[in-house]
Amino acid sequence: MKRLFAQRMPAFGGLPTGGHAAAADAAVSAGTAPTSYVTVEGDRIACRKIGQGPTIILANRLRGTLDTWDPLFLDGLASRYTVVTVDYPGIGYSTGKLPDSMASASKFIDEFANAIEADRFVILGWSWGGLVAQTYLLDHAQRVTQAILIGTNPPGHNEIPLQQVFLDRAFKPVNDLADEEVLFFEPASQASRAEAKASHERIYARADVTSRIPSRPDELAPYFTAAEGFHKDEEHRRDRMGQVNVPILVIAGDHDTSTAGQNWFPLIGKMRQAQFIFFSEAGHAPQHQHPELISDYIHDFLVRTSRDGER
Repeated sequence: MKRLFAQRMPAFGGLPTGGHAAAADAAVSAGTAPTSYVTVEGDRIACRKIGQGPTIILANRLRGTLDTWDPLFLDGLASRYTVVTVDYPGIGYSTGKLPDSMASASKFIDEFANAIEADRFVILGWSWGGLVAQTYLLDHAQRVTQAILIGTNPPGHNEIPLQQVFLDRAFKPVNDLADEEVLFFEPASQASRAEAKASHERIYARADVTSRIPSRPDELAPYFTAAEGFHKDEEHRRDRMGQVNVPILVIAGDHDTSTAGQNWFPLIGKMRQAQFIFFSEAGHAPQHQHPELISDYIHDFLVRTSRDGER
């Protein structure tokens, strides 16, 4: 199959280059990928790269770090794409301060893309990262080939609010498996709980995951300030989402206690190139419950909506 588009991100941060780069990158999995660093506005920004092919940059959730993506999901994407995960400034392995507005978070993504020499790319955002991805899409549509939005909400006012059951567990210093079942899965479903356990074990196969997860009030406050502004929507992003002419894939679970997927329903008839996938008996992290299936869905979407070159 021919490449989806011309731009490919070169190796960075000490990862292999030259004639053996493809073989070396192919041997790196999400669970073993080393952490590399680039400089963005004076901050030392941590990132990881796996796979070969068109570039996907992933914007993470509230409190998410490089370590908290399900490695099976990342490996599924990396079988066909260059997958780049990144820690926001001041989060995880990165220095600096987390942006407290979506405009600043979007600017960070743009400068990070410059730092890793990614010209045009797919932006994938999960949860809070989905707000970042939407803002980036609206601010820099010329650089985005397609957008993937997982477990997130559109801009502006949404009818179904974040639920108390999510808040009761989301800000514990460390979340155990029982918390994750409520936060990211459907605890009433035996099948979903089984996938929660499997995903938890995959994520925590990497050592020392919890030490990098932000938990102090000063670390968390910018998340809320930025999200509040996104939903206040003085920039009219909700209306602009109906005008943007970039293919968008929205993936949601039917029992998301944080960002209810049903909040997208009023926009379905207004968006130009959007597709929607809803999973039953799933929660805020459908890509962790169905990592291989969703990576396949994403690939199919990217192939069928590519406009940057021959397939």
